[in-house]
This record gives sequence, structure tokens and C-alpha cells, in this order.
Amino acid sequence: MGIPATLPKTIVIGGGLSGLSAANALQQLGLDVSVYERAAELKEMGAGIVLAANAMKALDKLGIGEQVRRIGASVKKAEIRTWDGKLLVDLPVHEQAKQYGTYSYLIHRADLQSILYQHLKPGTVILGKKLISREQDASKIRAIFEKEEVVEGDLLIGADGIHSQVRRLLIGSTPLRYSGFTAIRGISHFNNARFPIELGGGFEAWGPGKRFGFSHLGKGRIFWFAAINTPEGTLKITQNRKKAALEHFKGWWGPIEAVIESTKETNILAHEIFDRKPIKSWSQGRAILLGDAAHPMLPNLGQGGAQALEDAVVISRCIEKHPENIQQAFRDYEKMRIPRTTQIVRGSRVMGRFMQLENPAAIQFRNLLLSAMPGSIQIKRLEWLIGYEV
Repeated sequence: MGIPATLPKTIVIGGGLSGLSAANALQQLGLDVSVYERAAELKEMGAGIVLAANAMKALDKLGIGEQVRRIGASVKKAEIRTWDGKLLVDLPVHEQAKQYGTYSYLIHRADLQSILYQHLKPGTVILGKKLISREQDASKIRAIFEKEEVVEGDLLIGADGIHSQVRRLLIGSTPLRYSGFTAIRGISHFNNARFPIELGGGFEAWGPGKRFGFSHLGKGRIFWFAAINTPEGTLKITQNRKKAALEHFKGWWGPIEAVIESTKETNILAHEIFDRKPIKSWSQGRAILLGDAAHPMLPNLGQGGAQALEDAVVISRCIEKHPENIQQAFRDYEKMRIPRTTQIVRGSRVMGRFMQLENPAAIQFRNLLLSAMPGSIQIKRLEWLIGYEV
């Protein structure tokens, strides 16, 4: 079934990765889409984002995969080491790329956001619009913004992130769940002979209750992150983020301290990491959730952005199939997406515990397990995740 002559008017709340992806997917169908973002400008926010094969295939379907490949950095080296440098895993990235038809890529979140934004029709994104409430009836839904401004449409997509106002309006408050660790992330220019720019990719080093990762990001930059076990609320790093990172990773392997030293304080972010318990429905009437508003997950499987991209492609297909029955389109979307994202939310939490172990005996067993795992098994165990194609 095609889209009818009277196009469904879509209101998207949130101008980040999720909202811009959804808008791109729906504009491909010819839908009238407007994105409302509460910020007064689209700033460069965030750090690096990993785009595994499943994310790259979703970007290809949005028509921007090649542009992302040109600006980002392919992952052609991916190691896991102990904190003092012993190699545990050399991931078979070339075999994965051959099997799935693409390498994974890293890109600055702001660069990806810019590509998505520029691919939209001019005037699609409207800034400075803070959603207050919504009203709906059998035929229309109305978004109510500050200063009593009202916008009417046929459907509303809440893509406004982990602190989603749309989610609160649809299903009420559900608590954030602390990951058990605080993340410090930085972007810098840094050269290292072991991980040359031409090769791309990088490594992770795992120590007791901590880990550090480093990878190329495109445009000659590198992205690094640290994950540090700490009780919630006890590691508030608002100033001297570089100093805190250096203290936690003093004496660690190879380039780690030098990478941190090379980073300007203003290019370092620090915050506690949360997700939410999966829920069984993302919709109410003519409104539905997408991306982190629907299924916020921990970063341990590198799938937060990928799942938002998959959501965008799938919801556009469901609307294309049922353009005059939005509720049926939403039911199909939830049926396709909720089981997969629930599995990834749970898997990311389990993986976090595995990565952030503190007990010496458990760490020793984990490291022996990893170092003994053949490359074919490494590929096989991730096939459900990154081998997936929407």
C-alpha cells in the first residue's frame, strides 16, 4: 500500500540523532515532517559514537551511509588488553566486514547529527520549542509548547532522549537505573605508531573495576573513554576532569596516560551512566516513542545510536504499510522492535558487569576465557547483534 494523497502530518519531538533519523526516514516516504527541538541551537554535543554493521546498513537505507564513511573512521583494528597491556583479544574485524558487507565506523556525534540535519528539507527543524503537554482525539494529535503554542498533526514521535517529556506524558515516570560506573570521555589529536590513522580503530584495556578505550574518530581526531566503578553520586567530576582521569589510570599500558594528557580540559566530558528497565509498550493513541526515549541502554554493546537508526527505518516501513491506520502501524513497529531492543538493554547491562569486574579470581577466569576464544566464535556470538539488517 502506498502513501495516500493526503499525507500524514508527523510531529517529531527532539532534534538529536533519534529525531533527525526518524525525520529522514519519513521524508523519504514523502511525509510532511516537522522536528521540534527545545534547544535554541543545534550545538556540537557528545563525543564519539560507534556505528557497527547494523547501524551502517540502516544509514545506507537513509541514503547517508557513504557520507558517514567519508567523514568517520573505519574500525580496522580492535584489541582488548589487560590494564598493563597483555593482549586478550584481537577482534577479527576484517572477517566481520567481509561477512556483513561493511566495516564498523566511529564518528563524532556532532558530525553525524550534522549529516542527518543537512539531508532534511530546509525548515524541517524548528528550534526553541519546549513541549509541555499533548492532546489527542480519534483523528488528530496536538503538541502544546511553551507560551501555549499548539501544533496539530496525525501522529507524534517522541525522540527526546533518556529524559523524554513525551515518555513521561504517555506512560508516566519510570526510574533511571544506575550502571554502577561513571564515564569520562575525551576527544583529541594524538598519534601513536601502534594505532596509525590509516588503520583506524583502537583498543580497550580492562582493569579491576575500570576500563579505558581509544579509537580513531575521523578528521584526524581520536576518541577515548574511561568507565570507573563507583557508587551513585560519589564521583562528581565537574572540574579537573583530566586530572581525575590521569589519577585513575596512572601506570596503565602504553599510550593511555599520553592520550589523556593530549586532551584539552574543555574537550573532556564526565557523567554517570544510566538506563531504564524495558517496558512492554511505547505508544498511546497517535503518539509513540523512539530511540532513547523508548529504550535507553548502557553503552557496553555500542548499540544506542544503532538502535535509534533501526527504529527510524522500521517505523517508516510500518507507516508506509498502514498510512491510514496509525495504530496498526504502531503495533507492527512495537512487535518488531520491542523484543530486540529489550534483549540489547539486558545484554548491555550483563556485558557491563563482565567488563567492570573487580574480584581478582573472576577477572582471571574472564581473561582466560577471552584469550582462548577463537575468532570464529567471536564473530558468531555477535551475529544476532551486528549481523542484523532492517
